[in-house]
This record gives sequence, C-alpha cells and structure tokens, in this order.
Amino acid sequence: MNTDAGYFSEVLKILMKEKNLNQSQLAKLMGIKQSQISEWLKGKAKPGYDNLKKLAVVFEVSADYLLGLSNY
Repeated sequence: MNTDAGYFSEVLKILMKEKNLNQSQLAKLMGIKQSQISEWLKGKAKPGYDNLKKLAVVFEVSADYLLGLSNY
C-alpha cells in the first residue's frame, strides 16, 4: 500500500498514457482546469472526493487503486 502524492502522480501518468490522453484532454473530460491535472502529475496535490470519482470512471479503475490502497 502506498498512499503518497508521488504514487498517485505515477499511477495517473501511466493511466493517461494507456488511454492516450494529454492533460488538456483529461481536464476537458473531467470539467476542470488543466492546471489542476498538472499539479497532480507533479505530485503537489491529490484530487478531492468528486474528482477522484471522476478519475475512477474515466480510467475504469477503483478509487482505491488510484490512492494505492488496492491493486486494481
């Protein structure tokens, strides 16, 4: 289990690459600013509850996976 912001940013980078999404595309899908995605990718921030749910839907994974609490 790994719950630090660095872990989240690495998982997000991998998922974005797998879905062939750039920061702008992901931000548009989620209805947020691209700068927020940038902060997540730099490990400076983690998403709040609502954005975590949106990420789980976009990437078809569990919120626990995004947070490092499970393997899927």
